Order: sequence, then C-alpha cells, then structure tokens
Amino acid sequence: MRVDEFDFDLPKELIAQSPLAERTASRLMTLNKRTGAIGHHVFPDLIEFLEPGDTLILNDTRVIPARLYGIKPDTGAKIEFLLLKEQEPDVWEVLVRPGKKLRPGTQVTFGDGLLHAEILDTTAEGGRMVRFSYDGIFYELLDQLGQMPLPPYITEQLDDAERYQTVFNKHRGSAAAPTAGLHFTADYLDRLRAKGIQIGFVTLHVGLGTFRPVSVETLDEHEMHAEWYDLPAETAELIRETKAAGKRVVAVGTTACRTLETVGRTGRIEPQSGWTDIFIYPGYTFTVVDALITNFHLPKSSLVMLVSALASQAAILNAYREAVAHEYRFFSFGDAMFIY
Repeated sequence: MRVDEFDFDLPKELIAQSPLAERTASRLMTLNKRTGAIGHHVFPDLIEFLEPGDTLILNDTRVIPARLYGIKPDTGAKIEFLLLKEQEPDVWEVLVRPGKKLRPGTQVTFGDGLLHAEILDTTAEGGRMVRFSYDGIFYELLDQLGQMPLPPYITEQLDDAERYQTVFNKHRGSAAAPTAGLHFTADYLDRLRAKGIQIGFVTLHVGLGTFRPVSVETLDEHEMHAEWYDLPAETAELIRETKAAGKRVVAVGTTACRTLETVGRTGRIEPQSGWTDIFIYPGYTFTVVDALITNFHLPKSSLVMLVSALASQAAILNAYREAVAHEYRFFSFGDAMFIY
C-alpha cells in the first residue's frame, strides 16, 4: 500500500491548540467497524456503548518535562535538547538544536551548572547520545529546569502543564502524552466502574516518533521507532478473564493498543516488558484489542494506518471526511472517536 492512500484534507483551524475547560467536554464520534455506521455524541456518552464486563486498558505513563535549554560554556551558544529515551542510567538519546557543532566531547550546561551533559555520539537519525552529570536526583532537576514537550503542531503555550497529563499517570518516561486518556477524569472512571466496566493499566513511554509523518512511499518501507512497554501481572490476568467471559478489551489510545498487540504476538497474555516497534496497518489481524478509543490523527501518519486496520481504510477516511465537515477538533487536545 502507498502512504499517500492515507492522505486527507485537514484545515489548519481544526487543529486544537488548547484543551477544553473540562476534560470530558469533548465530542465523540462513534464508528461501527463492521457496518461503517457513524454516530455523533459527546464524550460522556461513551458509557452507553460499554457493557458490564468490558475492560478498558489505559496507558499510565507520565510525560516528563523533556525540553531543556542550555549553553555551551566555551562559547555561550544557546542549545536546545529534547529528551527521547534513556538508554542506560544517565545516558539519553536526545534531539538537539542547533546540532551542527555538537560533536562528541562537546559539553553543555543547564540551569547555571545544575546539570551538565557531554555529547557521546551521533545517532543514525541525526540526534545525539549524551551523558548527564549532576548532584541530587535527575528527575527533580528535570522538573526544575525542563519544559513540557508539546507537539510541533501546537503553537500556543499551555497554562497548566498537568492538562498534558492523564489523571491516572504513574510512571515517568514519555516525551508525549497518550492523548486518548486526556478525556477521562477520576469521577468518570468511577462511573464506568460503577456500571461494571473494568479498568486496567499498561505502560508505554511514548516517543517523539509518534508525531513524525511516514516519509517513505510505501508502507513496507517504513520502520517504526521503538518504545518501552510494560504489561503488569494484574492487567494480564484481567485481560485473560475478559476474553474468557466473551467480553471486549477496549484499548484507550493507540499506545495501549500497540502494547496489547505486541503482547498478543507472543501467543500468551502474560506479564512482560521490553521494547516494541510494532507497525499496525490494514491487513493486520488483531489478537487482543476488540475496540479502540482514540483521537483524530495526522494525515499519512502511522496512527491513521493503525485505526484503518481496526475498521477499514475506506471507513476511516469516510469518518475523517465527516469529522472535518462537522468541524471536530483534531490531534492531542482534540475530540475523540470510539471504534467498536
């Protein structure tokens, strides 16, 4: 399949620049993956589409303030780091700007010397491997010095950084939020539990590659970025029980979906962790996920390809055309879709 088969027209004014005042105030489009039928709702209506015994799986990662601004102490030149992932203790893969003169051995300091970095190597994608040195606790320094790494298509500043975190975040490590989870509040999760809907958690630390458009011509040329995931024992047991009872596993977001399908490839729903580069596109057979709650994604992105695998390419592109016509809000702070 060609990447341009997943293109569609998206007016820039439909890209949501800020979150709504209330997390659950967004709209909800429903898409029946068997019939292609589309419905228009508000997010709290989701509960009407779920049945007792169904299980929601949410990604409990926490976004770190991964954007750092520092200087080269020898020249005073300003340097920007964007932390991607920790490869070993205090050694990180980062994006740098400007990068031309950041050769191995170069020193960069942040916060008047509270945090130091040494460039170790250049990555194949043009980033850098760096080693940090400091006194104290790294994540406390990051909270003090770093800024939230909002996606490149969001140009407005965020007044409250916690609005780019889910209310159930737990494990630090993401460079981007699992945005389908932003629609939930603690009260709404309690409403779901009261109806008999089960809630489980996985962790997948989202990388910046999730925002990158697919830059090759055909899907079989694309290489997915790897992200770290964890499926805990209690969630594995919950999924097994849900399947045994004939109920649905509903992934909240493409990150939870990719985690569950990575586990599904092993043939056993058992606790595990590791790195996944699973690429889901039409023709893929889902082994764990029965339904998906997700936001509206970028044209020609791997995420549009993923949702096209769960429904169909024709159904998704038709739904996206309707979303544009009805002026749904797109991307991280946008509206939601339930594919069932």
